[in-house]
Amino acid sequence: YIYFFSSKENKETFMKNPIKYIRQPKPKPAVPVKIAIVGPPKSGKTTVAKKFASVYGLLRLSMGDAIRLVLDSQPESELALMLKWHLHKGLTVPDELAIQALDVALMNHVCNTTGVVIDGYPVTRKQVNLLESARIIPVKIFELDMDAKEVFRRALLDKESTSRLPYPEHDSSQILAIKNSCYKQHIDAIRTYYKKEHQNWCVIDAFQSKWWIWKKVLQEVQLVVKEIQIYLERIKEGKAAGIADLCVTPEELRYRLGEFGQYCPVSLAEKGELVDCSVTSSLQFAAEFRGHYYKMASQEELDKFLSRPEVYVPPLAPHPLPPPDKLPKKLTAAEVKALFPISAEMQGYCPVTYLDGKQRYEALVPGNIEYAAKYQNKVYIFESEEKLLKFMRLPEKYWNLKLPHKLPPIKEPILLTALPLAGYLEQAIATSLIKALNEVGCLKPKFPFLSIKKTALLFVACHLKAHNPRSSEPARQRYRRKLARFMEHCQLVPYLGAAMAGPYREPRRRPLGLDGRLQAFLSLK
Repeated sequence: YIYFFSSKENKETFMKNPIKYIRQPKPKPAVPVKIAIVGPPKSGKTTVAKKFASVYGLLRLSMGDAIRLVLDSQPESELALMLKWHLHKGLTVPDELAIQALDVALMNHVCNTTGVVIDGYPVTRKQVNLLESARIIPVKIFELDMDAKEVFRRALLDKESTSRLPYPEHDSSQILAIKNSCYKQHIDAIRTYYKKEHQNWCVIDAFQSKWWIWKKVLQEVQLVVKEIQIYLERIKEGKAAGIADLCVTPEELRYRLGEFGQYCPVSLAEKGELVDCSVTSSLQFAAEFRGHYYKMASQEELDKFLSRPEVYVPPLAPHPLPPPDKLPKKLTAAEVKALFPISAEMQGYCPVTYLDGKQRYEALVPGNIEYAAKYQNKVYIFESEEKLLKFMRLPEKYWNLKLPHKLPPIKEPILLTALPLAGYLEQAIATSLIKALNEVGCLKPKFPFLSIKKTALLFVACHLKAHNPRSSEPARQRYRRKLARFMEHCQLVPYLGAAMAGPYREPRRRPLGLDGRLQAFLSLK
């Protein structure tokens, strides 16, 4: 055999001990990777794309590159002639022709052996649809996220740069503002589509350094390539393989679902639980086996399925999935009302709370219509979402319960004003009264010439008025000022008691303000 080396040093190292390097495990199959990078102007898209091209040999393709490639390599083709017709008239190339040019450019041998980086495309929802129709689906799309302020800051730095190109560029602030505005207008719809359909969208913080961005993008790409390589190896060996990074669409998933639909086969086999995985569109815990897709409840179940898939699918699976009419179905409050005159089973009490509470009288808790389910043509209402999910997993355990003869009294709403005085006070002003009594207990006020009892009553009355949530703000402020004056007068007694202790003193030897406070005290009589 003939072997090729990347350097002379490697060749010499090999010649010293060739057996060591020949007997190493074979490398994983090469996977041509197709990625796209989008972002506002000046976010660093081309820098990252060129880095992939120089370091890993991927072909960097912008839409302009694709059109020029067609014009240069196939000048007499029908596509090239149509492109020239638009360009010679000074028109923008239509998206339909641009996608055709991109499709031709992707036939390059580098794209099919190493991979391609699509630079700055797609930027509108229409372009996304055209890419889908041409089956051009990147395994990962990176969005370099950056605000407008940073766009203009970088543009200013570029203009001041000494390494600027000799010919004029379309990077004036007006043009950048228009490009940035158009990008922001369409990017939300594009992001939403790819996240929903292919789950291949990755947002990168473009404020970071170019080395940080490059490292982050490279990590994501390496992870995707590794997952694809593992998938190809395992499928070739007839094993189960994860499909998390394969851009599987929801439509394809539905078409290729296995015998268990979107229910976890591992949970059904080991615990007899019906765990519905359709609540999330993520394929993080999904796998392919014998041409069918299966969704698992968590990483633990996925690991078990990947190690021994045959024991969880027919014919070795211990529990088959019940027919659709025997599966529990969640209901909204509107759907429950629409089923009238069908009423809830167990008179609306939560079956899960009742059974888990060992069928005691205290465990009879009324359900909430927001958490309802239909099973075996019967409607059940649950106390909380947690109890509803428990029922959805094990409906057979909870569905056929009987109520005891003695039931709790029906709770009927009662008007606040219909309560006796003590009950009215408890329900209406208990919190405010407790705060007022707590404060009067801490401050222990004593108003001049009034008993302690009357002082406390006046304080509580002012406190309630000052903190009444149903009063207007000016009224509350007025009573707060009144409460503050009341407390000032209450402070006169301890102040004068301390200041007037001892023998008589001449007016000039008395503390400052004593006479004024003494007059205020006597005036309150």
